[in-house]
Amino acid sequence: METAPVLCHMPAIHRQVCTIAEERGWKPPSYDRVRHIIKNLDPALVTLAHQGAAAYREEFDLLYRREATHANAMWQADHTPLDVWLLDEAGKPAKPYLTAIEDDYSRLIVGYRLSFQVATALTTALTLRQAIWRKDDPRWSACGIPSVFYTDHGSDFTSKHMEQVAADIGMELVFSEKGVPRGRGKIERFFRSVDQLFLQDVPGYAPKGYVETEATMTLPAFEQRFRTWLLEDYHHRVQSETECQPKDRWEKGGFVPRMPASLEQLDLLLLTVAKTRRVQQDGIHFQSHRYMDINLAAFVKEEVLIRYDPADMGEVHVFYQDRFLCRAICAELSDRKVSLREIEKARSERRKQVRAGLSTRAALVDRYVEIHHAPPPAPKTVVAEPAPVEARPRLKRYIND
Repeated sequence: METAPVLCHMPAIHRQVCTIAEERGWKPPSYDRVRHIIKNLDPALVTLAHQGAAAYREEFDLLYRREATHANAMWQADHTPLDVWLLDEAGKPAKPYLTAIEDDYSRLIVGYRLSFQVATALTTALTLRQAIWRKDDPRWSACGIPSVFYTDHGSDFTSKHMEQVAADIGMELVFSEKGVPRGRGKIERFFRSVDQLFLQDVPGYAPKGYVETEATMTLPAFEQRFRTWLLEDYHHRVQSETECQPKDRWEKGGFVPRMPASLEQLDLLLLTVAKTRRVQQDGIHFQSHRYMDINLAAFVKEEVLIRYDPADMGEVHVFYQDRFLCRAICAELSDRKVSLREIEKARSERRKQVRAGLSTRAALVDRYVEIHHAPPPAPKTVVAEPAPVEARPRLKRYIND
């Protein structure tokens, strides 16, 4: 830390020193002597005295740099507002927020999310979901569960939900010191790269101190442009510290990423927006839309749990008693369609299942009735045998008889 602010007040300091010396009967020092003493002061001492402990800690504290030894050993995550004006859903100008997750070893961005809403625990969960699962884009090979997830002390990172997710998927949560974000310098450097290498060429760029510009681009168009820059430019830039491209360094070694058992299991852990709905005959009604899947045929009138991504309402994930059922789609919001033939086939199969169940139950009832409620047998008719006639005693007769 330079002592320039102190040097600017050199004459005033010299006058104060001379006043104190005269009061105590000392010989006043020369201006050059005072100046020489001040110029040789320890910069750390000057910073602590004039700017406080926080500035001293930021400038002079010994740092512990976390260095990962391989890909997916540690991920860093953070959020930042972007200095660009875009058009929101209502057509009004607004500045978006960027959430990014970076692999510490390779500097590869394994997941990101753009939104007009301030980051929450849901934002972190959705970004982590994208980072962990396999990407549809062949240019983006990053996936897997990290050993360590390193973040700040924001409420979105330290929530009970994130603690449970980390425990379930075997991921250790590590937080930087409160108020001391320097340990996350790598993700901060990525944000500076976004500002200096990408945003300055985007219509609507408006950094602090510049004249406000007009918003002309929507968030989906901006997201597409950002993804192209990220995957085709940033991931192929040689990093000064690693002397390697992020994409090549992440793929180096041919390791097998640790993956969750299924995307449905990951959704159950990470998609925190959950709502209960009753399955209707025409599907699931939610937010003025109707969601349909042939697997819902067996659950009409049943209560189910739906989980969804607020940024992609084309489908909802349906669970029944914590068991994944299907991904129900909204025809108006999704490219996928459920045809009438599929619905008719599902209805027919469901009716067969119900009839088979009904027949089985009817047979069981008949058997039960046969065993336990059969009419009592008719009483047998007993013919009584005539009582034997006792022999009459013979009377003594007279001779005339």
